[in-house]
Amino acid sequence: MTADRGFGIDIGGSGIKGALVDLEKGRLIGDRLRIDTPRPSTPGAVADVVAEIVEHFEWKGPVGVTLPAVVKKGVARTAANIDPGWIATDADELFAKRLGRDTGDIAMLNDADAAGMAEVRFGDPVARHGLVALLTFGTGIGSAVFFDGKLVPNTELGHIEVDGYDAEKRAAASVKDNEGLSYPDWAQRVNRYLSVLESLIWPDLFIVGGGVSKKAEKWVPLLDIRTPVRVASLQNNAGIVGAAAAAVEGLEH
Repeated sequence: MTADRGFGIDIGGSGIKGALVDLEKGRLIGDRLRIDTPRPSTPGAVADVVAEIVEHFEWKGPVGVTLPAVVKKGVARTAANIDPGWIATDADELFAKRLGRDTGDIAMLNDADAAGMAEVRFGDPVARHGLVALLTFGTGIGSAVFFDGKLVPNTELGHIEVDGYDAEKRAAASVKDNEGLSYPDWAQRVNRYLSVLESLIWPDLFIVGGGVSKKAEKWVPLLDIRTPVRVASLQNNAGIVGAAAAAVEGLEH
C-alpha cells in the first residue's frame, strides 16, 4: 500500500506529538500537536492522549505510533522513561481498540528506529551507505543502526555502560537541563559516550537528533571523535515522519 500522506504519533518521556505527514517529501503537513505525556504514563492514559491527537486532526486512516521501548511484533518489551506498566503490553491491540481500528491499521515502532527510518529515507543520501548510527538525545538516548540503509531494530545503545553509568543517565539532553550543565560541559559527556560507542561498533557515520539537535551549533562542533557526525535533517520531527511511513507501508518489528 502506498499513499502520498500518512499520520504519525511520537510518544516521548515528556511529550506526545502527532501530525499529518507528506510521504513524498518527508515533512509535516501543517503544524503538529504536542500534549504533555501524562503522569503516570500508563498505557491507558497515553492511549487517551493519542486518541485526542488523532481526533484533533480528524484522521481516519492507518496510524503509526512510536514508543521509547523495545517493540517486538506490536508488543512493548521494555519501558524507558515511561511507566513500567508498558512492559508486555500489546500496544497494537491497545491503540487499535482505543482508536476504533483494526490492528493491521496500527504500526508500532521503537521511537529511535522510526526516526532513523525517516532520516535514511528522506535525509542526507550518505546515510544510506555503510554502517550508520542515529542517536536521539532527549529524555533518554535512543539509537537506530543501519547497514546500507537496512535497519537493525531495537538496538538500545543509549543503555550501554560508560564509566560505570547507564549512558543516558549521564549524556541525555534531559540531564543537561536537570543538572544545569553548559553546552560545553554536556558536550564533553556526549563526546565520551560517542567515543565508547564508536569503539564497539565502528560506524561510518553518526547522525544526532532529538529536540537538542535544534541547537546543534552549540555542541556538535565541540565533539572530537574519529567518526563523522551529522545533524538529523528532520530534527525532532523524524519520529513522526517515520511512524507515518511505517503505518502506510505496513512496516513494523
